[in-house]
Amino acid sequence: MAGQLNPTLLLAVPLAPLAGSAIAGLFGTKFFGNLVGRTVSHSATILGVLVALIISLMTLNDVLHGAGFNGDVYTWMTIGSMKMTVGFQIDSLSAMMMCVVTSVSLMVHIYTIGYMAEDDGYNRFFSYISLFTFSMLMLVMSNNFLQLFFGWEAVGLVSYLLIGFWYTRPTAIFANMKAFLVNRVGDFGFILGIGLLLAATGTMNYGETFAKAQALSSMFVPGTTWPLLTAACICLFIGAMGKSAQFPLHVWLPDSMEGPTPISALIHAATMVTAGIFMVTRMSPLFELSDTALSFIIVIGSITALFMGFLGIIQNDIKRVVAYSTLSQLGYMTVALGVSAYNVAVFHLMTHAFFKALLFLGAGSVIIGMHHDQDMRNMGGLRKYMPITWITSLLGSLALIGTPFFSGFYSKDSIIEAVHASHLWGSGFAAFSVTAGVFITAFYSFRMYFLVFHGKERFGLGHGHGHDHAHDAHGAGHAVAHHADQPHDTHGTAVHDPHALHDSAAHHEESEEDDHGHHGLAPGQKPHESPLVVTLPLILLAIPSVVIGFFAIGPMLFGDFFKNVIYIGENHEAMRELAEEFHGAAAMGVHALTSVPFWLALAGVVAAYYCYMINPRVPAWFYAKLRPIHTLLDNKYYMDKFNEVVFAGGARALGKGLWQVGDRALIDGLLVNGSAKLVGWFSTITRTFQTGYIYHYAFVMILGVLGTLVYFFPFWRA
Repeated sequence: MAGQLNPTLLLAVPLAPLAGSAIAGLFGTKFFGNLVGRTVSHSATILGVLVALIISLMTLNDVLHGAGFNGDVYTWMTIGSMKMTVGFQIDSLSAMMMCVVTSVSLMVHIYTIGYMAEDDGYNRFFSYISLFTFSMLMLVMSNNFLQLFFGWEAVGLVSYLLIGFWYTRPTAIFANMKAFLVNRVGDFGFILGIGLLLAATGTMNYGETFAKAQALSSMFVPGTTWPLLTAACICLFIGAMGKSAQFPLHVWLPDSMEGPTPISALIHAATMVTAGIFMVTRMSPLFELSDTALSFIIVIGSITALFMGFLGIIQNDIKRVVAYSTLSQLGYMTVALGVSAYNVAVFHLMTHAFFKALLFLGAGSVIIGMHHDQDMRNMGGLRKYMPITWITSLLGSLALIGTPFFSGFYSKDSIIEAVHASHLWGSGFAAFSVTAGVFITAFYSFRMYFLVFHGKERFGLGHGHGHDHAHDAHGAGHAVAHHADQPHDTHGTAVHDPHALHDSAAHHEESEEDDHGHHGLAPGQKPHESPLVVTLPLILLAIPSVVIGFFAIGPMLFGDFFKNVIYIGENHEAMRELAEEFHGAAAMGVHALTSVPFWLALAGVVAAYYCYMINPRVPAWFYAKLRPIHTLLDNKYYMDKFNEVVFAGGARALGKGLWQVGDRALIDGLLVNGSAKLVGWFSTITRTFQTGYIYHYAFVMILGVLGTLVYFFPFWRA
């Protein structure tokens, strides 16, 4: 069914969630006097996202049969020859993203009914997440840079509202401001890149810009010898570094766990953090003409994939473990972009969206069962109390570590193979990072799994005792760090400095307690399985987490799914080498049983089992021997401290200097007070001539006439 898609129907995809958001946000809150209740609010938003999902699935089906759309639906303004429009470019890439965004969003909406049931901001939360869905859909459906930038900024704004949803909590305000400011750094680069392309091409339309790519490759940034295309691509990628949390602009993402769990799944699984990956893939005709930009991407992605994984090993907050996992997996996607394996990057984006949303929502289910206690040292043995959460979390963890035949295996192993096939500068370091990351991912994933679902029950021991028991029973990396020689807060978390409280899991738990009353299980209490409205999304997300990779790898990586959508230069051979080695999904799964990544993943699982189930003294021994490394990891490589001292401190020093020198000395002192003093001094001089005697005035008049004659008629020169 080749042909043109219906633009009116496409317009309904972003507008349906927007309408639901408006109903919940305007009529379900104090804004218009709480005219509708909770049922209307969640029904309207869920219906809006469901409509968007149905149309997205229909659109994907039509695209697979040859249909498409690339055109404007609204002209905002025209400046000379440049048109600023709202338009859609619907092809296999955007249709796939539409389905991923709307499906994960629908699961999050349903899940939220159970998770936020006791929260006073119930209607407001539904309004926010529906508005977030609208913003993301506008981003992925756009056919021009203006609309892309609108969606880009809109998801950033709504994420600010979501991360700071509990706005009475100081840590939430700190976290959402941090996320907002760090993303502004990336967005500054992003708008510079758009500006360079606009200045060089005179258009904001993707197709028109891509048509001039060859001409752009021979141009230079005015006044410099820098290749314009390389500069523009690096600037665009700096935007992706902020939005997709790449080193060193990753620091906002772990702190964003201050928001409710549903938005952790929505922001960190399928939507906001993958916007950068989608954008670079969409811009492949530009990036393919700059090996320098691609090498820059490879190095940044490699650092993120490897070093963010290390941080996941020492976390005790269940949500933060999953957050650092997201950082690491985003690094994998970025590396794939750098080696020109755009198909693989987007494939991993899709598979990761499902199993990471599953893991976040599974963590939220555990938090519900534990009465809002997020510390894994207070858990253990939850398997028999929460069977659905247990089995779905296990499936998500198996997909995450790349277990053969699970969805994550196909995308993750393809990234590793593509990196080894690349010959670009930086691909050697990338090959080491993504390979070593397999062991690290398996270790921290199953450390979390074993501490939460297996072993001794460490809950219901009374406030604060669970931590001590966890120290004895598991000696988990971070847990064993807190010996008697360190100050502790009431939750057993070492307090290194006042600023550390912003990032500590304990402080997070304290703020949870503020919002939910008592947190943690009382003595004798047992965990409970979450209600169906929470477990149903887990089951529905577990299905694609297991099977979608098997069915999608052929068409997405080696078929015509991305034909004429993703451009790969002839000098970049990673995808061609992958295609030569691919003999079907089943054969790939069987072959993986003898591959290095499989044995590394297995070693990570076995190591986690031994350290946290068999011999808990091993992590304690490592801590004792490698205490400086643990301190480095515990302080997150001191990136926050560096930013606080250098950037925040520098900004404060600059502000103070401008205030003291510019404002007080120059403006107030010299211009305002100085001009007043000058007038006063001049008045003092002239006042001496105001004596009241006529002969004094006559004398001054004579001097004035004489001066005029001398100046205008210089007879004395003759």
